Amino acid sequence: MTTLIKTENLNKHYRNTLALNNVNLSINEGDIYGLIGKNGAGKSSLLRVLCGQSTQYSGRIELFGKNLKQGSEQWGDIGTLIEYPAFYPELTGRQNLEYYRIQKGIKEKNRIEKILNDLDLIKFADKKFKQYSLGNKQRLGIALALLNNPKILILDEPTNGLDPIGIKEIRRLLLEINKKSKTTILISSHILSELEHLVTKIGFIDNGKIIEEISVEDFRSTAKNSIIIKVLNYNKIFPILKDTFKNNEVTLLDNMDIKISGKHIDISSISQIILQADEKIQSIHERTDSLEEYFINLVGGMDNEKLS
Repeated sequence: MTTLIKTENLNKHYRNTLALNNVNLSINEGDIYGLIGKNGAGKSSLLRVLCGQSTQYSGRIELFGKNLKQGSEQWGDIGTLIEYPAFYPELTGRQNLEYYRIQKGIKEKNRIEKILNDLDLIKFADKKFKQYSLGNKQRLGIALALLNNPKILILDEPTNGLDPIGIKEIRRLLLEINKKSKTTILISSHILSELEHLVTKIGFIDNGKIIEEISVEDFRSTAKNSIIIKVLNYNKIFPILKDTFKNNEVTLLDNMDIKISGKHIDISSISQIILQADEKIQSIHERTDSLEEYFINLVGGMDNEKLS
């Protein structure tokens, strides 16, 4: 398996702040790699360094198996969407893409029409950029990232501003690009439920450090299985279940449902215990921990900070 992106002991400072702390990262050809962390964890700093927007760092970066150097041609095979590109408000979407096509020296003129169609932007192509909605501005940014038919695509919050249908369309497009062109994708998103359906590998970053890398297959096999119970008198049942399942994690959720996680649990035995306590079960079902729950357990709580 060919490694396309690799970092060794990558460090990045902003004045007195250590934004990246000995980051060791490995992304293989064909991976869709999801980068997950809290606000300020170092995601954007890492993406900026990898795509050449931030050049002051220490450590080693390899792209396409070669050590990255200033002015390297390796960046020519990378498409990026880190922040909103500098589109001209008075030009149409098509004109903006044509401007960048010429600037980047891309000879394939039909590339623009294909991308506009793929991203469902063709009907807005001749509207001025200043008239675009936030979602369509984001789509045009993705279109620009795809303009050079990159081997690596680096995207920071690519679904920002999109409605649920738009988010699914972007997911479909990225999966198609990955499958047909074998494009390697590095993506960050705060919508972790969406990443679960997209990525093949996950990197968790906290305080500027990659604390775990895991394949989606391994995540699914190690994610906790839980049983969620809703009863009317949770004050009565919660301590009974907590005492009965001492070797399991028994928690009271914010909505007052009771969650039991771990091994050797099943719905029938839990139901029997509740019924023996003369309490009616309103609902009971099995659930596997989500990617967000896995991350929260990994970093030991969110401290009221949002994922991003």
